Amino acid sequence: MSTNAKKDKKITVADIIAAKNQGRRLTMLTAYDAPVSALVDRCGVDMILVGDSLGMVVLGYDSTVPVTMDEMLHHARAAGRGRSRALLVGDMPFMSYQVGIRDAVINAGRFMKEADCDAVKLEGGLEVCEVVRAVTRAGIPVMGHVGLTPQTAGNLGGFKVQGRDLASAKKIIAEARALNEAGVFSLVLECVPGELARAVSAAISVPTIGIGAGVDCDGQVLVTQDLVGMFEKFTPSFVKKYAELAPLMKEAVSCFIKEVGQGVFPDREHSFSSGETLSGLLEDEDGDQSGG
Repeated sequence: MSTNAKKDKKITVADIIAAKNQGRRLTMLTAYDAPVSALVDRCGVDMILVGDSLGMVVLGYDSTVPVTMDEMLHHARAAGRGRSRALLVGDMPFMSYQVGIRDAVINAGRFMKEADCDAVKLEGGLEVCEVVRAVTRAGIPVMGHVGLTPQTAGNLGGFKVQGRDLASAKKIIAEARALNEAGVFSLVLECVPGELARAVSAAISVPTIGIGAGVDCDGQVLVTQDLVGMFEKFTPSFVKKYAELAPLMKEAVSCFIKEVGQGVFPDREHSFSSGETLSGLLEDEDGDQSGG
C-alpha cells in the first residue's frame, strides 16, 4: 500500500483498478482465520485472499482439489471478521464454477452473501470467460488467474512454469486479454517467466498480481504461511521467507514440555494466590481426613 494512503480507508475494487494507472504496486496475502486476517490488515496489505491453498496449508490435503465450498465459506467468514479495510477475495474451489454458469453465479454469490467477501477469484482462461461475464453481470467482481492454475495442474504437466515457449506464451497473453474483456478487475499470473508477465501487464488495462512471475507485475501475492516460514512441507522456489517462525514454535513447544515435566511451569508468577477466605483450607482438609 502507498505510504501516503490512509490505512483505515476501506479499499474498493475501484481502488485496485486505479492503482495500475497510478503506478502504485499492490500487495495481497492469504488469510484463513480472523487473527491472521487482522494482523495483515493492520500492516496495510491491499487485498486479503482466502485462498483454496488452505487445503494444503491448513486442512492437510495433498492439493487444492478436495477443498469444498463449505470449507471455503467457513474460512472466508473467519477472515472477514478479522479485516476492516483490505479488499477480501474469496477463492472459488474446484468444481464450484466449472459445471455451469448458473452454479457459478450462485456459488460466487454465496461468498458475498454468507462471508461478506468483496470479490471472488477463479482460475482459467478462455474456457471461463463466459462464467466471468455472467458473474460480473450479477454484480460480483471477479479476479482472474492464468499461467499455472493449481486446480488443473495435472493437465499442465504438474506444478511447472508455464509460457516458456512462444506458442504457450501467446496463449497466455490471449487468455489475459480475453479475461480483461470479459470483465475481471485484476489478474493473477502464477509461475510464468518475467518477460511474459511484463508483456501481459502491458497488454491489459487491469492490474496483474504476480506469484512466481517476476517484478514487472502490478502487484504481488504470497501465501502468508510461506512468507513467515510456517509451512514446512515444501517451499516453492519463488517464495521469499521474511521470517522463520516454525523453528521458533518448535523451540517454544519443546521448552513447555520440558518445564512441565520438571515441575517448573507453572511457577508463582503464572499461578493465582488464595485470599484470606481460603487460608487454612488444606489444614482443615488434612484434619478431616485424619479424623475420619
